[in-house]
Amino acid sequence: MTCLPGEAIILLTSVDKMGLEEYRRKREFKRTPEPAGEGGGGGGNRFVVHKHQARHLHYDLRLEMEGVLKSWAVPKGVPVEPGVRRLAVQVEDHPIEYIDFAGSIPEGEYGAGTVEVWDKGNFELDRKAPDQLEFTLKGEKLSGDYVLIRTDGNNWLLIKRKVKSG
Repeated sequence: MTCLPGEAIILLTSVDKMGLEEYRRKREFKRTPEPAGEGGGGGGNRFVVHKHQARHLHYDLRLEMEGVLKSWAVPKGVPVEPGVRRLAVQVEDHPIEYIDFAGSIPEGEYGAGTVEVWDKGNFELDRKAPDQLEFTLKGEKLSGDYVLIRTDGNNWLLIKRKVKSG
């Protein structure tokens, strides 16, 4: 890939490079049942939506990409109706093992509360750019074309795309 001098900065701050350092730094694995992520990355195309009853109920969209789960907190839930736009705040990458995690994070720990798997399945990445992801979800509850568009910093818009006609 060829980049202009200013583009390299954009790429380094994109969805691409976050890693698990921040995830591990925020957790005390002797206290929380969350996976530490020792198993290495997978090369799949799975997704999960966790329903997370923390201080405030929200949903976490996680896409398996580049050996980690790229993750966004979606306060009002992943849209199921075409054209609906939802705030999605990018959070730290999570280990692949988190895709099956469900349980209670103890009080006093980061993200304390109950986590359950709300939906899971596979996704197809249609387009990836530094500030935009287009993908198709094929889950038990969610299906269809979605787009994530970065609006500012870690804030993104998550939109279920309208069905293409004919």
